[in-house]
Amino acid sequence: MIRVTVWNEFRHEQSNPVVQEMYPDGIHGQIANFLVESGLLASSEPKVNMSAQGQFKVRTATLDEPEHGLTQQVLEETDVLIWWGHIAHNEVEDSIVERVQKRVLEGMGLIVLHSGHFSKIFKKLMGTSCDLKWREDGRNSVIWNVNPSHPIVEGIGDFIELEQEEMYGEHFDIPTPDELIFVSWFPGGEVFRSGCTFRRGTGKIFYFQPGHETYPSYYNEKVQQVIKNAVKWCAPTQNIMPTYGHFEARQNS
Repeated sequence: MIRVTVWNEFRHEQSNPVVQEMYPDGIHGQIANFLVESGLLASSEPKVNMSAQGQFKVRTATLDEPEHGLTQQVLEETDVLIWWGHIAHNEVEDSIVERVQKRVLEGMGLIVLHSGHFSKIFKKLMGTSCDLKWREDGRNSVIWNVNPSHPIVEGIGDFIELEQEEMYGEHFDIPTPDELIFVSWFPGGEVFRSGCTFRRGTGKIFYFQPGHETYPSYYNEKVQQVIKNAVKWCAPTQNIMPTYGHFEARQNS
């Protein structure tokens, strides 16, 4: 099984009744819910069905837990970390960010969702501001599949249409992605690189734009499928880690 940790700052759900109603188990709980439909739950999160025949072993972690729920042991037992944050990016301790970065460089996969583009960990790994245009107007979006042979889009088809999603628009201040997977269109005329992959060290990273906290994006079956596919794509391989530093000559001439 692929070991998945779903991290969420878990602040909107405790203070905003609209978000509480939309995601009663928290955004992390909803993501864990659909992942464990084909996996096992490794935490005490309520209202999650468990199956012994799936591909994922899922646990959750939140900002206000000790060490933000991301202890060294948790990260060592994580193959793919999913990250959602919005209003409390600055409360994430730098030492935890460095711990997560080290694990990504060592091969742990990272999936950054929606407003996680502004998280400390994503900005650290990208080396840019990761800024963008945005507008919350409750209108629709169309997420176009621009890389149809990629494993992340398996079962998705030409596009994903969402009745409501926050507008994110270019320019998105990120490095040129290794692979562009999705481009989104919004009724105001904006477009956005809404699905991008990157490699850092031996780790794989996927950024995926949908997921505003007051909209039901994480109930959409195609959005769920993309995240499931991305977990499998981001999972570490069995490749041997490279060695660094001083290296003795293999041949003497």
